[in-house]
Amino acid sequence: MTLHSEILFPCKAIPAVANLRGPEWQELVETIQQLPDDHEDKLAFCLTMVRLSECMKCDLGSYKASLGCASCARRAVNSAKLSDAALIKRFEKARAEVREFLSKRDKREEAA
Repeated sequence: MTLHSEILFPCKAIPAVANLRGPEWQELVETIQQLPDDHEDKLAFCLTMVRLSECMKCDLGSYKASLGCASCARRAVNSAKLSDAALIKRFEKARAEVREFLSKRDKREEAA
């Protein structure tokens, strides 16, 4: 058996969740897919998916890990009892957190 799981939600799994919701969600995912992997919005989307999919509770011996990240993410997005607007709000909150983290990191690097 070959596992198709990463430690945390990988960028390569983003297309798996593209067509699972309405037009707002689809537009967000389409925009995110086109960004470089180190772009703050893509990092924020991955953070959103880590939280939604509960990646921090996954381990290689679990059923979730045996599904693979793409399948797990599809299940998480499909089963989320949230509107598209609520999911996008979670993404925006994650984006603010990523921006804050990157800003603090840049300040530390400038001071060093």
